[in-house]
Amino acid sequence: MFVTSPSRNFVTLKITTDEGITGIGDATLNGRELAVAAYLKEHVAQLLIGKDPHMIEDTWQFLYRSSYWRRGPVTMASIAAVDMALWDIKGKVANLPVYQLLGGASRRGLRAYGHASGTDLPSLFDSIRHHLELGYKSIRVQTAIPGIKAVYGVAAQAQASGERYDYEPAGRGAFPQEEDWDTRAYLKHLPTVFEAVRNEFGPDIPLLHDGHHRMTPIQAAKLGKALEPYDLFWLEDCTPAENQEG
Repeated sequence: MFVTSPSRNFVTLKITTDEGITGIGDATLNGRELAVAAYLKEHVAQLLIGKDPHMIEDTWQFLYRSSYWRRGPVTMASIAAVDMALWDIKGKVANLPVYQLLGGASRRGLRAYGHASGTDLPSLFDSIRHHLELGYKSIRVQTAIPGIKAVYGVAAQAQASGERYDYEPAGRGAFPQEEDWDTRAYLKHLPTVFEAVRNEFGPDIPLLHDGHHRMTPIQAAKLGKALEPYDLFWLEDCTPAENQEG
């Protein structure tokens, strides 16, 4: 098991069979990497010794059901890494890419989006144009909110650390970063941003937005209704992940 890249901390699991075949699985849980690493080391690794690496479904069920307290992000990230590594091993034994073992390709390409953000409309428009020039066909739009000093997801905005993170603009440091937040201001401001983006770039670009788990179900419904005229491709993570009904 490897915990690497200090600024992001990827957790990678490596499983080796008795025949020397290795499989790699990803167990990264952003912000709780060491918890997953400890779970794999203390509670999972010893359970895999002597098991048949080709019994992937049986191993998944064994790891899931062997714990009294099931589910949760740490447990599921750990099991996912084992599952991924075992499929990697099976693909190497069969000398086939795993997607072929799962039924083969069903499309020739995948849609990718660019993460555009800005502290105001001009900087947001510049970011959108930049990503379009790079060849992205879909754009995720994240913007600063008037009256709020820093907003997660806005790369152009100075974070508490003083650094800029283009891919994942979360503050870095020994402790989680606390933010001010005003949902009413967010719900009021965001539709005006998408109206401006549509006026500037037209109706054809698929637009996306991430709510970062900040809303109640009622607030999310209000936002979705307010954004209907701007034809979003998707609206992501409006309510907290643990609120499955929401």
